[in-house]
Amino acid sequence: MARNNEIDMGKNRKSFLSTQFITAAISTTLVLVLLGTIVLFVITAQNLSTYVRENINISVLISDEMDSLQVKSMENSLKQARYAKSVEFISKEQALVEEIQAQGIDPTEFIGMNPYTASFEIKINAEHANPDSINAAVKKLKGNPDVVDVIYSKDLIKSVNDNIRKVSIILLIIAALFTYISFALINNTVRLTIFSKRFIINTMKLVGASWNFIRRPFLAQSFTLGIVSAILADGLLIGGLYWLYNFEPQISSVIDLKAIVIVSAAVFLFGIIITYLCTLFSLNKYLKMSSNELYYI
Repeated sequence: MARNNEIDMGKNRKSFLSTQFITAAISTTLVLVLLGTIVLFVITAQNLSTYVRENINISVLISDEMDSLQVKSMENSLKQARYAKSVEFISKEQALVEEIQAQGIDPTEFIGMNPYTASFEIKINAEHANPDSINAAVKKLKGNPDVVDVIYSKDLIKSVNDNIRKVSIILLIIAALFTYISFALINNTVRLTIFSKRFIINTMKLVGASWNFIRRPFLAQSFTLGIVSAILADGLLIGGLYWLYNFEPQISSVIDLKAIVIVSAAVFLFGIIITYLCTLFSLNKYLKMSSNELYYI
């Protein structure tokens, strides 16, 4: 009879621990999904900022007197400029065709000639997409005698940079806040798990077990919890992104493979480190307590 009772108690304890582990894993997974989403938003905002800045155009109108060799030489020179991400040459004829397609009217029918000028369309590198760098580039371009005019939107550049700066500050504040909340939630989950076993810890301490011996199984379980929760969280995030790609394929220009790898790695590392540290701190707290103090917490 005693033997049967011991077996039943062992089974109940094992079942309780399994249920407790699953509950902790689910809670930690949901928190890691939240954290991963915040990291993804921050990275996406940075990629979106780069995408917007690199779509700022400078139109360089060139003289009709330039021959093909001079045009090619200028194109090569512009491509080598540090501020240029890409350079596209648009001939007079191409400019006319594009205008006819856009407006539905052929201006040559009214004035008897092509009124457009050949030009280079320059897309700016993100790191040079600020008023100072662009003004310096425009000044240098206008100093070329073969350049008729340089057209760009000063107000757009200023507005883009101002808005990106504001959004970046707001996102950093939100990211810091949610990181703290994530840490607190995971810490509470781990502390509740350790709290339920505080008397077991105290019993082990009373029979002479060393602190390292007592910590070992708890830390091993927390390490496993962190890995399992991180894998589940990464799976949910990647599944959500896969659905998002199918819904809106163009999102890949902002959320690229590099962003996904960074988010997955951040979630994995955070899941392992935070569960391990929270378990260690909670264990040390109960290891330092006397038997009497355990009844008053």
